[in-house]
Amino acid sequence: MPNRLADSTSPYLLQHADNPVDWQEWGEEAFAEARRRDVPVLLSVGYAACHWCHVMAHETFEDEEVAAALNPHFVAVKVDREERPDVDAVYMSATTALTGHGGWPMTCVLTPDGEPFFAGTYFPRAQFLQLLAQVRTVWAEQRVRVLESSAHIAGRLREMSSAATPAALDDRALAQAAAGLRRQFDDARGGFGGAPKFPPSMVLEFLLRHHARTGSADALAMVERTCTAMARGGMYDQLGGGFARYSVDADWVVPHFEKMLYDNAQLLRVYSHWLRATGDPLARRVVAETAEFLRRDLLTGTGGFASALDADTEGVEGLTYAWTPQQLVEVLGEHDGARAAELLSVTEEGTFEHGSSTLQLRADPDDATWWAGVRSRLLSTRDERPQPARDDKVVTSWNGLAVAALADASIALDDPSLLELARACAEFVVGTHLVDGRLRRSSRDGRVGAAAGVAVDHGNLAEGLLALHQATGEARWLETARQLLEVAVEQFGADDGGFHDTAADAEPLVLRPRSPADNAEPSGQSAIAGALLTCSALTGDTAMRDRAEAALSSSGFLAARDPRFAGWALAVAEASVAGPLQVAVVGEGVDAAELLATARASSSPGLVLAHGRPDSPGVPLLADRPLVRGAAAAYVCRGFVCDAPVTDAAALSAALAR
Repeated sequence: MPNRLADSTSPYLLQHADNPVDWQEWGEEAFAEARRRDVPVLLSVGYAACHWCHVMAHETFEDEEVAAALNPHFVAVKVDREERPDVDAVYMSATTALTGHGGWPMTCVLTPDGEPFFAGTYFPRAQFLQLLAQVRTVWAEQRVRVLESSAHIAGRLREMSSAATPAALDDRALAQAAAGLRRQFDDARGGFGGAPKFPPSMVLEFLLRHHARTGSADALAMVERTCTAMARGGMYDQLGGGFARYSVDADWVVPHFEKMLYDNAQLLRVYSHWLRATGDPLARRVVAETAEFLRRDLLTGTGGFASALDADTEGVEGLTYAWTPQQLVEVLGEHDGARAAELLSVTEEGTFEHGSSTLQLRADPDDATWWAGVRSRLLSTRDERPQPARDDKVVTSWNGLAVAALADASIALDDPSLLELARACAEFVVGTHLVDGRLRRSSRDGRVGAAAGVAVDHGNLAEGLLALHQATGEARWLETARQLLEVAVEQFGADDGGFHDTAADAEPLVLRPRSPADNAEPSGQSAIAGALLTCSALTGDTAMRDRAEAALSSSGFLAARDPRFAGWALAVAEASVAGPLQVAVVGEGVDAAELLATARASSSPGLVLAHGRPDSPGVPLLADRPLVRGAAAAYVCRGFVCDAPVTDAAALSAALAR
């Protein structure tokens, strides 16, 4: 009999809807029941693509004995961390504070007031049963001590979430951050640190912008080494395109096989910008293949993009993706199979498990036509294998990242179809997730969920809409982004100029989460700061710029201490230091297109672009910008001070280079 998760919009929660555990969704109803029954709350947090979440589900939460121990003595609450990042952030803080590490599945025990007094991660069945028995005993016999401990933990968490001392992210701070990253850089393999190795997408964006502004050869070298290593290794899907979540080793050989929308959107944008900066053919290939992965594997029928593909296939990691030499021969024949094995580093010993190998492409094949045929045949065969499940909920924040990436990729590849994907995604998310002027976090099958949007949803969606406005010239995206940012400042703004993760009128939690750290995606604070900065340059609203710079100062302490976890804040600060550089292209036809292409070729981090007919409604940068003697023209302004208009691409290129 289904439990109380059966009507959820979260695929992760629906995976637990038939558990014998009487799960409830997070909400006041669950805590009211805990108070009425005078029992603690057992909180379990995970997500659909999580390998160990599946393991714990099968061996523990599907077990009748576990349900018999849990249901009478606890209120069991299941949370999808991707649907409720606010809840996840609060209790992950508790878990890392109490245990020294975090991860998913996350297991916490709370008082009926939501204060944590125990936290951990994955528990095998026997240990979980032991934990439940111990908590029952402590709750019954040492209640006063438990309540004192939980109140102390909650108090300490509130102290830890308080704002840091502001520190300017100016030219000097950016140079120091780049130097700090250089000291942590892995020259031999690319990336930062050892195993496991995560794709440092936001740090790479910062380094690309730093190179564009300063000419730093070191910054560009770190980008090229890392982007090349990631794209050549097994973390990149050499057949289907797209990146796995991370590499379990330092050489980018063996991935953790889940493929997340947020990783692929951010990396698609980074490789598009690398392509713009250098013209590297590897960057071009990765942009094209990763965009195709988004279209083929993550696009939903609504026009939005699904959250992830699972790490597992039928409970086995890598089942879909790994190959043996013999399997290559079976598909390609003896000669081509052996040739492909050598090219793709598929060995008899194997680079993965049980003699199988992940596919690497450490060097381009000498026969591109042959490789295209081999790749197609292998992908067709792989498509006949069992496939990983797809988490098909559409998350506002990550779709904002996808809109920005596809808009930029469409320009990098001169591919209008990618711009249509970006536009359709934006139309769905704005049309469905924006309810009565407020964002919701996610939807599934076109049905919007109840969870409110958090700060990063507002920042990343606004960022995507601003990129789409600059790519299409359509005023509606600029106006919607501006409205979202007005809500963000009103609802998420902190007294020190930074931003909280949850809205002022959101459901109260044990603490109001706030983190400046850019981790798997931009923090809410840096995402909003970046969108505010861009919107300011596009509209001339200097109050937005002031608010963006105040938010950047709130991230300055973290950027100085550990720039690896402030990548997007640093990237936004590069735009702040370099800009605003406003370019308005007015006119139509071949001459206007040539001016537009010239402007788009600039990699200045401070540049924003408007284009269309003079005085186009809703586009401030086109106001009072006429044609010049009837011809298309480009207007270049720095810091809101404008040069004389130019009418040919060479003059515009020279103006942008100054």
